[in-house]
Amino acid sequence: MTENAWKKYGDKSEIFAFCEAYRKFISDCKTERECVAEMVKRAKQAGFQDLNAVVDAGTELKAGDKVYADNMGKALALYVIGEEPMEKGMRILGAHVDSPRLDLKQNPLYEEGEQALLDTHYYGGVKKYQWVTLPMALHGVIVKKDGTVLPIVIGEDADDPVVGISDLLIHLSGKQMEKNAKEVVEGENLNVLVGSIPLEGAETEAVKAQILSILKEKYQVEEEDFISAELEVVPAGAARDFGLDRSMLMAYGHDDRVCAYPSFEAIAAVDEVKYTSVCLLVDKEEIGSVGATGMQSRFFENTVAEVMNACGQYSELLVRRALKNSKMLSSDVSAAFDPNYPEVMEKKNSAYLGHGITFNKYTGSRGKSGSNDANPEYIAELRRVMDENKVSFQTAELGKVDAGGGGTIAYILANYNMEVIDCGVPVLNMHSPWEIASKVDIYEAYQGYLAFLRNC
Repeated sequence: MTENAWKKYGDKSEIFAFCEAYRKFISDCKTERECVAEMVKRAKQAGFQDLNAVVDAGTELKAGDKVYADNMGKALALYVIGEEPMEKGMRILGAHVDSPRLDLKQNPLYEEGEQALLDTHYYGGVKKYQWVTLPMALHGVIVKKDGTVLPIVIGEDADDPVVGISDLLIHLSGKQMEKNAKEVVEGENLNVLVGSIPLEGAETEAVKAQILSILKEKYQVEEEDFISAELEVVPAGAARDFGLDRSMLMAYGHDDRVCAYPSFEAIAAVDEVKYTSVCLLVDKEEIGSVGATGMQSRFFENTVAEVMNACGQYSELLVRRALKNSKMLSSDVSAAFDPNYPEVMEKKNSAYLGHGITFNKYTGSRGKSGSNDANPEYIAELRRVMDENKVSFQTAELGKVDAGGGGTIAYILANYNMEVIDCGVPVLNMHSPWEIASKVDIYEAYQGYLAFLRNC
């Protein structure tokens, strides 16, 4: 086991200050749209220009210039132009800003037993039984037929109501308790209770009518507007300091915003770099990185071409060389060792809270299926960079062989023939409503990402 990273810090104020800023960010940004909107705002403050505006104006980019590209409000690419031509390769930090949650169906609102409920479809890998009897909030957008986008956040202010999913009382749950854990709560039973007062004068479905009247009065929303809505059910409330020593943070969405945030902060902090630096914040990782805003789309490749063109360096061949010659850290979380469940971990190849940033040479499952298996030459270079910059790091696998497994966006970038390795923050309770991460690991991730951009 590596040394605990806390031991090298006498004054811990910088760690706590960095993590307090992150705590506020992750408390406010609970959807991919909210993350991207906040980071675009911060990018502009840090001197990044909109790539679309650069292209439209025909502006020529030079070393030190900073640009960003917003993909449909749900993914983001940020570039700091380096001194070397881009064909020599980029240094890429890639994280995802989507997290497991419950999504409202397109026709969600119904009434049963004089209760109004919203029908959901869970998103990503979740233990469904963890999502009941908790205070939940609604985040997202409703888009009207005229194109008006209505941001929705209900359940976060102190005066807001919360919503949630009921569970069967213990007194009547004999048969339920005999079920396999994955069947204790069925996916179709993750229905969100939102109201119980009937609308005065309504003849049928009066409770549903009351909810519709509230939505109409507050948001000018009709029931049919749910068809063009993107509403997510997420845990309500702010991230909290965790532990009597306040050494950890409990938050919804650490996977993977605990890596996305320090990745963004790292690229915002660099000005002069040898190789063009990139921060990629993508959507849809939790469901296979698919779709227009996922890593498998051509968004990243297209923006590379646009940036190279604005630098006066474009050709199809040069784009291919730029991608091939790049090096990437797939900034994604790792599973932290849990003393309550040591049987699924192999101790000497596990990540531990408080021991710094974690490198996963490979992920996947069983026989490394579906993984990017990083090259030892690249790992050796990263070891040197981390050691020279005094960054605490550890290496890990995602549990014991045959115990399970998982994946990241690493293999997708590796398809370009670039060097890629997974590198992120270890997390407890991964994919649960409330995940736990160590503050010193979050800070070491920031320092490690900075060292990578500046020295690799």
